[in-house]
Amino acid sequence: MKVKEIMTAPVITVRRDTTVPEIAALLRSRRISAVPVVDDGDAVVGLVSEYDLLAREGRTAADVMTTAVICVTEDTDVDEVRHLLVERRIRRVPVLSGGRMVGIVSRSDVMALLTTEWACSVCGEVVHGERPPARCPKCQAEAGRFTLQEPAPGS
Repeated sequence: MKVKEIMTAPVITVRRDTTVPEIAALLRSRRISAVPVVDDGDAVVGLVSEYDLLAREGRTAADVMTTAVICVTEDTDVDEVRHLLVERRIRRVPVLSGGRMVGIVSRSDVMALLTTEWACSVCGEVVHGERPPARCPKCQAEAGRFTLQEPAPGS
């Protein structure tokens, strides 16, 4: 599965000159924990998180942003992003296409895959995962016999 299939888009962003109070208000009102900082060409130049706002002093995004931002492309495999999130202990990665920001993938986007269910059309066995298994663990039916189950409302 590729990042473009699970990323959140469009992305709420700020510019380098956005003030710290404006960023704090944006994070609070949108119920998000960080916002990418982009230049005039929508290239990612930094990221401002709640932590950055609390730990660093400054007046603008440029003053408090983290500049070492790990980014991926739309065609990056979700397993690779999962690895980055775990190994680098980060919470989100901006998604780029042609150097421009087109989306963002967070831990919760990857976590949502854990709720993806595949049902065997032969025996009804349900299996969790981003893709159907090669064979049903119960009746050994092949992968082509699985159907994607829609999540229940509110899940």
